[in-house]
Amino acid sequence: MSVGKTILCCLLGTASIAMCGCKHIPGKPGPGPEVKRPENVLDFATLYGQNCVACHGDNRQTGATIALANPVLLEVAGEDNIKDVLTHGVPGKLMPAFAQSGGGMLTDRQVEVLAHGLVTAWGNPGLLAGTNPPPYKASLHGDVAAGEKGFASNCASCHGEGGKGNPDIPGTLSGSIVDPAFLGLVSDQYVRNFVIAGFPDQMPDWRSHDSGKPLSDREITDIVAWVASHREPAASPTAGVTPEASSIHPAAMKSAKSMASQRQEPHS
Repeated sequence: MSVGKTILCCLLGTASIAMCGCKHIPGKPGPGPEVKRPENVLDFATLYGQNCVACHGDNRQTGATIALANPVLLEVAGEDNIKDVLTHGVPGKLMPAFAQSGGGMLTDRQVEVLAHGLVTAWGNPGLLAGTNPPPYKASLHGDVAAGEKGFASNCASCHGEGGKGNPDIPGTLSGSIVDPAFLGLVSDQYVRNFVIAGFPDQMPDWRSHDSGKPLSDREITDIVAWVASHREPAASPTAGVTPEASSIHPAAMKSAKSMASQRQEPHS
C-alpha cells in the first residue's frame, strides 16, 4: 500500500471515530434531564427520605418524634388523616405543612404518594380485625379528674407517679410527659396517638395497658385531657411580638421580650 493510501485510511478512520464519539463528549448535555425536577419525584422511599426520616425515623428506627412505621397507628389513622396532616401540618407545633397549598414544597400528588406509601409499606391491613379501635380523632370532651385516675390505673407503672417519669424504665419512657416545655411542642392529637398506638417495642397500644383491659375512647380522651392540662397557656401577644409568636413556649417568649428590651435601651 502506498504512503498516500495509508495516510488516507488513517484520516478516514480518525474522522469515523470522531463522528461516532461526538455524541458522548464529556460534559455535553443529554437529550433529557439526568436528575428529575423536585416536583417530578414520585418514589415513596425518596420522598420519605428527603422529607420525613429526620424527625420520624425509618422502618421502626427511633427518630426525634413519633414513629410512623407503626402498623397500629397507620391502621387507626388511615390514609386520609395522614394526607391531611401532611398537607396542613399541625399549626403552632413542630409539624410543618408539606403541601404547596399549605406553604410547603410538595405537590398534591407527592403528598398522596407519601400517605399511600406509609400505609402500604408499613401498615398491616386487617391487623385490628375483631377489635373495636378508638377513633383517630377525639369527638368527646375530656374529663381531667377522670383522666388523672385513668392515668394512675393504666400508665403510671411506666411513666411514673403523676407522669413525672420513671428512671427505672430505659429509653423514651424515662422522662416526664407532663413537662410544660415538652407539652408546649406537641398537640393533644400527638398524645392521643401514643395512648392509642403505643411505641414499637417500648410502649403497648390501647389494648394492653396496666388495667388488663382495652382502653375505651372515653378513657383515652380523659387521659389525654389530664396530660394536656399540664401545658402552660400560650403567652398573649405583646408590643414588638407578632401574634403568630403567641404559640411559642412561654420561656422562649420571655427570652424574646428580654432581647427586644435590651435593643430598645439607649446606649450610655
